[in-house]
Amino acid sequence: MDLRDSPEEAAFRKEVVDFIETEAPRARPGMSYETLAEEGQRWFRKLSERGWIAPAWPKEYGGAGMSQIEQFIYNEEMAIHRAPRPAHLIIGLGLAGPTIIVHGNEEQKKRFLPGVLAGTDIWCQGYSEPEAGSDLASLRTRAVKDGDDYVLNGQKIWSTLAHMARWMICLARTDPEAPKHKGITYFVVDMKAPGITVRGLTNMADTHEFNEVFFDNVRVPKENVVGQENRGWYVGMTTLDFERSNVGSAVGMVQEVEDLVDYAITWRRTPVSLLDLNPLLRLELADRLIEAEAGRMLSYRIASMQNRGLIPNYEASLVKVFSAELHQRIARSKMNVMGLYAQLMAPDPMAPHLGAWSHQYLRSVGYSIEAGTSEIQKNIIAQRGLGLPRD
Repeated sequence: MDLRDSPEEAAFRKEVVDFIETEAPRARPGMSYETLAEEGQRWFRKLSERGWIAPAWPKEYGGAGMSQIEQFIYNEEMAIHRAPRPAHLIIGLGLAGPTIIVHGNEEQKKRFLPGVLAGTDIWCQGYSEPEAGSDLASLRTRAVKDGDDYVLNGQKIWSTLAHMARWMICLARTDPEAPKHKGITYFVVDMKAPGITVRGLTNMADTHEFNEVFFDNVRVPKENVVGQENRGWYVGMTTLDFERSNVGSAVGMVQEVEDLVDYAITWRRTPVSLLDLNPLLRLELADRLIEAEAGRMLSYRIASMQNRGLIPNYEASLVKVFSAELHQRIARSKMNVMGLYAQLMAPDPMAPHLGAWSHQYLRSVGYSIEAGTSEIQKNIIAQRGLGLPRD
């Protein structure tokens, strides 16, 4: 793994940095929320004009068509400079859009992709069910063919942003007699269709991200099937050719620990710093920073593999489980640094960092569960990476 940029990569990195420094919005003293929001919209328009809203998408579909290493550089510099990213579009940009590009027909691409790029259509994911999470192929939501439609009945859970979404990518069982991986179809579901009920789930951090979604005789036109009937498992599980190194998260964790160190040094409610009051914090924060840099190196490994034409497999699982559990350790370290002040939440004016760190601690419980539990990731690492027998 060569950590040095080639001349071409260095030139592209400079282009990204220059663009960010010129165009990215900056919060200024006295700036109103409305002005900052307008700046954010202008920034997203600038990204869209370059195709940088969807760096991995082919140019013919409105993306930037970046190579793997260009995607890595782009995501790394965006993270380093803390440039805003369209987080509300992540499912459309990172999951639904790439899947439709690979498996959808031309009509579906023309119909669904422009709204993702324009930021007007929010997407959600209908995979997990109350009895089918880690064992997703056991899903029970049914779709029965009826003329030119499928009639959908069942329930999905943990659907992020379903209360805001225009469309859902949904896996449903269309052949109950087939082996469980072979009787599933991949649908695009209109979230405004009659028969859909969305019920919010409030997490322990008191925020509403997730939802339950209920389908009661929801009609889905056959034109909304992506790929072939009963082949939806393979559509949904396709390893798509887009950035998987998670470098943005890795850089973010390094920055989080650096911010935490700054807070511990500059905090003054006594004549001495927190690090002087509790020398063991120095060791804890040193551990976190070393771990964060290790996570960054793991991300570099993924990018290096992709740049050589290799497909990360267990390596991607390794990055996921390491980063998820490190996020939790960093959150616990924040609690240790803040002490009793960690109990304060927004809008209490005494809450450090406006309560964001306390919120993160509560939210971090989900990091090792969502997008594949740590237990599942460790099984993948054991079986595919170490050659151990299936548990």
